Amino acid sequence: MTAAGLQRPGPRAVASRPRRPQDLPGLRLVRLHLASRRVPGALAALALCGLVLRAALYWHWSLGSGNGAQSLALVMEAGAASVIAVTAQSPFGDPERATGRWLPYLRLGTAVGLTAAAFGALAAGAAAEHLPGGILDILRNTAGLAGIGLLLAAVTGGALAWAGPVMYMIVAQFALIGDWPSPWMWPARPPHDLGGALCAGLVFAAGLVVATVRGARAFREV
Repeated sequence: MTAAGLQRPGPRAVASRPRRPQDLPGLRLVRLHLASRRVPGALAALALCGLVLRAALYWHWSLGSGNGAQSLALVMEAGAASVIAVTAQSPFGDPERATGRWLPYLRLGTAVGLTAAAFGALAAGAAAEHLPGGILDILRNTAGLAGIGLLLAAVTGGALAWAGPVMYMIVAQFALIGDWPSPWMWPARPPHDLGGALCAGLVFAAGLVVATVRGARAFREV
């Protein structure tokens, strides 16, 4: 008895399933990167910073200084920058660095996108109330503080990077009270001050470069 007379079944027609947008490799990579950086939670925290700033300006909360509104805005800007700094940390460490050439671009896009979201949330929170310095002050302070957080993330890791914006904010509060002339204390400078804007811009640019090329420091468990 032979199998010569048996016929092989013909190939079945495989129904092609339409590809969803989230199944595309590029979009899937972006989605996974944003999830690893906890971006949805970060956006919620940034929105909360904007709401707290709105409430603080509406009910005229004060920190006991002559520039109460400006001091409160600086606290919220430091909080937003701390959120951005913490998201620089990846839970995957070295394995993530081996995933391909797109990682630096994903880091850059995440940092810029979250900084823009922080500025938008804080600007919306201050839109209905009079804030000394206005939108330019928020933009300068938020960008500079975010740069400090990104720089510290490369040294200490994202889990501790929030300390950079917070420590700078404390020193800047004294600069606001004492009207320090140094452009490196840009929160105490007028919104159109060129020196303060350049210093904040340089710090933000340096933070973006370090975050793009190196990322946050990853500590190995012993």
